[in-house]
Amino acid sequence: MLRLLKIEWLKNFSYRPFKIFSILYFIILGGLLFIGLVDIQFGEFTLNLKDQGIYDFPALWNFTTYIVAILKIFLGCIIIFSITQEFTNRMFKQNIIDGLSRQEFVISKVFTIVIFSFVSTLIVMIISFILGFLYSKDTSFEMVFREFYFIGNYFLKLFTFFSLLLFLSVLFRNSIFVFLSIFILWMVESIIGGIEYAIRFRSIDGNTIKTIKDSILITNYTPLNAMSKLIPLPVERTELAKILGVKYEYNFPIDSVIACIIYSAIFIFGSYYILKKKDW
Repeated sequence: MLRLLKIEWLKNFSYRPFKIFSILYFIILGGLLFIGLVDIQFGEFTLNLKDQGIYDFPALWNFTTYIVAILKIFLGCIIIFSITQEFTNRMFKQNIIDGLSRQEFVISKVFTIVIFSFVSTLIVMIISFILGFLYSKDTSFEMVFREFYFIGNYFLKLFTFFSLLLFLSVLFRNSIFVFLSIFILWMVESIIGGIEYAIRFRSIDGNTIKTIKDSILITNYTPLNAMSKLIPLPVERTELAKILGVKYEYNFPIDSVIACIIYSAIFIFGSYYILKKKDW
């Protein structure tokens, strides 16, 4: 394990763009968590997210993890470039010649994914604790840890997404095709979601009624949607939403957690299978 980590360290941190983008990512990540302290101006209207309760326990865990999860594509780019450039520069073939097995190659990349996901999660957790204890109205033990599971969901979301990027990077070995395939996957899932929406609802005499109550949606279990459901959009938890009478409802997405774990395993073993079958 230490040998593989050392190899990854030497390869990645000798790659200048990897170092630069990694540093930028974590700087932006930390800065984004403090966005609630800044007044956002919309014409004559001023919005302060701190006043909307984004730093109040337990909703804070939902807000912070959702906000920084937007940056996952930024860190994903780093992972894509670090993997595809190994094939482009024939580093993978040289590693195999030098004695690194295909299994060890995949394991080393999984280690990299775990470390990035863990460090990102740790930073979010520490800064969230600090902001929460500084600005939350209630810092009792029960309130602080009531929805702490969002931190675990955030880690799983990153790990699953990066595992998908690992699989696509090994499959296509070209960063452009990886980005294109992510976009196509998003489009396909959106189209399926639109079809399901049309099936679930129909219009009669101008009134929209539900036709399939509590039905199981395919899109709940597609890769990108399963990841997104781990951390829901927290708009309904703002003070403005409460004033407008919007009720927040959320059940722990155990089905999405299971789906993401299964997808992660499929992507990792799929990457190994491709490398084992291809003579590169």
